[in-house]
Amino acid sequence: MFTEKFNTPYTAAPFRQIQLDDYVPAFDQTIVQARAEVDAIITNPEAPSFENTIEALEFSGQALDRLSSIFFNLNSAETNDTMQQIAQEVSPKLTAFGNDIALNETLFQRVKTVYEQRETLSLSPEQLMLLEKKYKGFSRNGALLNEEKKNRLREIDTDLAKLKLTFGENVLAETNSYFKHITNPEDLAGLPEGAQEAAAALAQSKGLEGWVFTLDFPSYMPLITYADNRELRKELALAFGKKAFQDNAHNNTEILKKIVALRHERAQLLGYESHAHFVLEERMAQHPETVKTFLNDLLAKAKPAAQREFAQLSAFAKEKDGLDHLEKWDGAYYSEKLKQELFDLDDELLKPYFPLEKVLQGAFTVAEKLFGLTFHEIDTVDKYHPDVQTYEVRGEANEFVALFYADFFPRAGKRPGAWMTSFKPQYIQNGVNERPHVSIVCNFTPPTPSKPSLLTFNEVTTLFHEFGHALHGMLANTTYPSLSGTSVYWDFVELPSQVMENWCYEPEALALFAHHYETGEVIPQSYVDKIKESASFLEGMATVRQLSFGLLDMAYHAQVPTIDDVKAFEVAATRDTALYPDVAANCVSPAFSHIFQGGYSSGYYSYKWAEVLDADAFAYFQEKGIFNKEVGTQFKENILSKGGTALPMELYKKFRGQEPKPEALLKRAGLL
Repeated sequence: MFTEKFNTPYTAAPFRQIQLDDYVPAFDQTIVQARAEVDAIITNPEAPSFENTIEALEFSGQALDRLSSIFFNLNSAETNDTMQQIAQEVSPKLTAFGNDIALNETLFQRVKTVYEQRETLSLSPEQLMLLEKKYKGFSRNGALLNEEKKNRLREIDTDLAKLKLTFGENVLAETNSYFKHITNPEDLAGLPEGAQEAAAALAQSKGLEGWVFTLDFPSYMPLITYADNRELRKELALAFGKKAFQDNAHNNTEILKKIVALRHERAQLLGYESHAHFVLEERMAQHPETVKTFLNDLLAKAKPAAQREFAQLSAFAKEKDGLDHLEKWDGAYYSEKLKQELFDLDDELLKPYFPLEKVLQGAFTVAEKLFGLTFHEIDTVDKYHPDVQTYEVRGEANEFVALFYADFFPRAGKRPGAWMTSFKPQYIQNGVNERPHVSIVCNFTPPTPSKPSLLTFNEVTTLFHEFGHALHGMLANTTYPSLSGTSVYWDFVELPSQVMENWCYEPEALALFAHHYETGEVIPQSYVDKIKESASFLEGMATVRQLSFGLLDMAYHAQVPTIDDVKAFEVAATRDTALYPDVAANCVSPAFSHIFQGGYSSGYYSYKWAEVLDADAFAYFQEKGIFNKEVGTQFKENILSKGGTALPMELYKKFRGQEPKPEALLKRAGLL
């Protein structure tokens, strides 16, 4: 079934027809098919041209790409033991095939021939970008190496693929294996009714009396934020902080060391000083020193504010409960109490105004006002889980723009966090503009027997964030799939997502969707003012926390890795950002999936980098009106639809008319 285009509405993935037993044969078959397509390019007797080499290569292996995106997306959103075994079996095969292409001398020579003629070929800017990308794809993946080094590269890549998978599986297993069973109702003091109800439902699902809390965010966060029982908060925080750092089969410390060492060896093999030097060559930042300077400059501006906030929080906890030292399990609890005191703002007060369905419709309305999109829920395409919602997206002329999947609630087979992905990219082939199939996956508070899914304000901004990524995928309009949608420099990819979050703070936007789920009343202006006021509450501490992750990432990847003890290494790397006393039993790194399993190695700084871009971009919207169609169109045409067809700074300047200035961010964060 995977070797041909699917015969389904919109050629959507036929999830219900796919059996687990189908995957391995399908991978074997589509790899053979892709290999034949590449071999036809290699053995083509005609002289290499842009069409018969670069374009042909770009559109080879489509069936394999489609299968891979379906399988690996499901391995994140709806996995099980068998899926994970299949992933371990097929990942080395895919790595080997990728290496066979990247390291094929004859193929590289054909690409090189076209690359050297580029000045004479009268190519479009997009074609030039593709040619550049393909050439670099070879040179950056070992095409210029001798045979011995090529073989070593193959070994490294196979090992890394397996290690990254195992790293993620261990984090998921640790998340799933812990739960806290509570039978004494006194232990629940301080917890909102919704959190208690969700914990009772969890206990029931496990066949237990009372209440159950897990390390999944929708269960963990309310407990750590609201539970008056300090010992209980401590127990959960310790369990959360030692994921994959315990003396058991799921410990990730040795795996992490191997990943770091292999990445370093790989970079050196390819002629780079470190993994970060290799990665950043293809980023806006270009160089590790630029990143470190960027992070340290921000740290210098944010740290005084963070220290003041921490002193204020410590004094508040002492005054309130006589606490001598603020520990990590106290942070969220007293922050929430202080926020309530300063702004009289409680997440629980806000949640009734943010039923999930309304918030989603709000995101749709913002997209309609800015970009002319409409969303229609459909039941004509397969879903991979009953919770998934499917939408047809249309443009201003009622043309079909994209298929959109939304998957919102936690379950055992879904990894934690929130992400956007695609089941099919956008591209133009044989004169047909193939439209994308885009998905967002989150872990929001599920509905309970008495209430719909009511979101915390943090979940509202998360939904808008992932929806921003989705718009980047949906509005793509390029010829080549590898330059389409979110296929842009990594430190640029967070701009569309982060800019969308800004609408959550604007009264004009909130009026569209923040309606009480029982009364239909619009969120009171006084709450909106408080949301805005409190947006920069403890922003110094939040910024320093983000910077500590960015600095930790650079410590692992921007130098020769000498890691004897992961914990000691982490403490040293983040020393300048530490506010709370260290907890010996806890360590972030063994569960830091973003950089060890996901694609953020040497790239965690990009969240802050993109914040500078998004604050500057949104300042333009504010200047012209947050629903100004003209600015919306400029953003759509110069950023969202262009993907990676031009350098990010060029695209940004076309939209904004100038380079971004960090002042907008510092001002928004209250750090100026």
